[in-house]
Amino acid sequence: MPKASVKRSIECKKEQLIDLVLDIKSYPEFVPFCLDAKVYKKNIKGDFTFIIADLTIGKGPFKDTYKSDVRFNNKEDSIYVTNLDGPLKHLENKWHFKEENNITVVSFDVDFELKNIFLNKIMTKSFQFGLNKIADSFQKRAEELFKKS
Repeated sequence: MPKASVKRSIECKKEQLIDLVLDIKSYPEFVPFCLDAKVYKKNIKGDFTFIIADLTIGKGPFKDTYKSDVRFNNKEDSIYVTNLDGPLKHLENKWHFKEENNITVVSFDVDFELKNIFLNKIMTKSFQFGLNKIADSFQKRAEELFKKS
């Protein structure tokens, strides 16, 4: 299964960055290869936010939609995502946010496996590159939205 991790330091408050990651509907505006996003449910219970959402990912003739279960734990400043349906046999990603002096260190770990064995092998070879592009897009978006004047 492809696994990858990335860590970034971004000049903004952790709450701002968490809100950006939880704003799934906006992903098509800035996340590479994200063609569409739909949020079905969003519930807040105490220190937890629960979201069920679809993301359509693709490039060229390849396009697929997968449904995710997104859980934000406010006490731990973490987001945990698993797949519910779609082309993924397995998906687990974790975001963790830690702020010091208006700089948020975000860690993003992804572990996944596609149902299609051939595509899974292709993705394994280029996954770290793709994850870096996604991390770049979140960092750029945060800097655009939250840059100090």
